[in-house]
Amino acid sequence: MIVGIGVDLVDVPRFERSLERTPRLLERLFSPGERMLKPRSLAARYAAKEALIKALGGSEGVHWTDIEVASETSGRPVFSLTGDTADTVAARGIDAIHLSLSHDANLATAYVVAEGVA
Repeated sequence: MIVGIGVDLVDVPRFERSLERTPRLLERLFSPGERMLKPRSLAARYAAKEALIKALGGSEGVHWTDIEVASETSGRPVFSLTGDTADTVAARGIDAIHLSLSHDANLATAYVVAEGVA
């Protein structure tokens, strides 16, 4: 059963300017493995994290650096959740999270579907 759906859209140049103005955002928003990526990829991952929070129904118990967007060998994006965030997702009865990312023009978008028991 679908427990939640979330979508987010990020303006890549605007996001890049935010990172330049506030370098600490990189550490606050991204895991060490993500911090090496180009701004376009970081923008998509930021959108994914925002979309996940929306699918969960809020950010209580969720920490940005506990959410990592990884790729399967096929290239399919997946979430890797750790810490309090993994516990929060499990406590909400969610057992599957589907993620889709897209980049076009200067936009990055993410769509998340959370499944589990309501």
